[in-house]
Amino acid sequence: MTMPAQSRRRLAATLAVLLALTAAGCSAKAKSGDDGAGTGADGVKTGEGVGDKTIRLGVLTDMTGVYATLGKSVTQAQQLYVKQLNAQGGVCGRTVELTVRDHGYDPQKALASYTELESDVLGFPQFIGSPFVAAVEQRVDGQDKGLVLPQAWSASLLGSPYIRVIGTTYDIETINAVDFLLTEKGLKKGDKLGHVYFEGDYGENALAGSRHAARQAGLTVVEQKIKPTDNDMSAQVAALKQAGVKAIVLSAGPRQAASLVGVAAAVKLNVPVIGNNSAFAPQLLATPAAPALEKMYYVASPSLPVGADTPVAKKLVADYRAAYPKDALDNGVVAGWTAAQVFGEALKKACASKDLTREGLGKALLTLEGHEAGFGVKHDFSRPKSPSSLDSAILQPDRKAVGGMRTVREPYTSEVAQDFTPAG
Repeated sequence: MTMPAQSRRRLAATLAVLLALTAAGCSAKAKSGDDGAGTGADGVKTGEGVGDKTIRLGVLTDMTGVYATLGKSVTQAQQLYVKQLNAQGGVCGRTVELTVRDHGYDPQKALASYTELESDVLGFPQFIGSPFVAAVEQRVDGQDKGLVLPQAWSASLLGSPYIRVIGTTYDIETINAVDFLLTEKGLKKGDKLGHVYFEGDYGENALAGSRHAARQAGLTVVEQKIKPTDNDMSAQVAALKQAGVKAIVLSAGPRQAASLVGVAAAVKLNVPVIGNNSAFAPQLLATPAAPALEKMYYVASPSLPVGADTPVAKKLVADYRAAYPKDALDNGVVAGWTAAQVFGEALKKACASKDLTREGLGKALLTLEGHEAGFGVKHDFSRPKSPSSLDSAILQPDRKAVGGMRTVREPYTSEVAQDFTPAG
């Protein structure tokens, strides 16, 4: 169970109207002269976004809205990957180019940006915002057929051969998070589990996971639904304390995490709190909530943190710091790098097959069955109806750690998650 049917239909209808309006009002950029379907002088089949010298990709991000911190890190990591890829000769002798659009987590801007770029790019290694990705899914599957790797993990995105989720979906991630609370933080049968969540696909997909895990473990979920604009969690903490919860799941953003954990500590609701992967930013460790976050907050993540002790992580940290010395490291860097790397590997395989069309790229991605991006998780892209992984690492805020997070549990899949089927 994700978003209630009535709410889902209302959101879908609203976004469908916006998509129709933007399609009518936004004309795609004129293609470069060497673009179009055909076969290049090197014998490689080409199509949208691919010419004799360039491969153009689109980035639909949020640098000014609710996920601005994430969007900036994801985008800069992808720009770094592309710069290094081009320094090594690009793909098929072509330079890879990223065209970035900041939608500010605004539905109309997001859909207008997709409409603007769609016909001029091969695909999208970034699209932040599961409601916006869901709104274009029918169009992507029906006519556009360009590969989209969203920085969104809602189960509603599963099933499309072109929109591919990297890592666990929110429901599975939350099941793994509850397993951590049960096995390592003292939560037990008969206890009450609080869950504070954003309205919409993200929060309600995560809620489906906590409900399922609770049924399996004999827990009672105490639900608190909030809006992305709700930054003060005092009322939610008061309600959860009165209910007597023994642990809390948070499916929201970094601001809500700082408020919830800080208020809980202040009112002596000393229970473990665990957030989904987008519910933390290292900038929180410079706020008054930092001591409480380090003591009682955890994050479920689809990979090891940026400061992991792996060769890929260490090199990425050094390269990112050299490229962006004034910017903080966070797990958005990992998400962006991983998506760009997956896209890049698919491009290389498509090149080897001499088919850089959208169809050729999609077929190439299906051959990545055991891809290791360097952050402790293997990804299988051979099954469009499934996320690429069921693993979650459990991280904890730590001011001394690179990127502000340390690993307290290596990537794993709980038994309950193994038997769970996401409601895509």
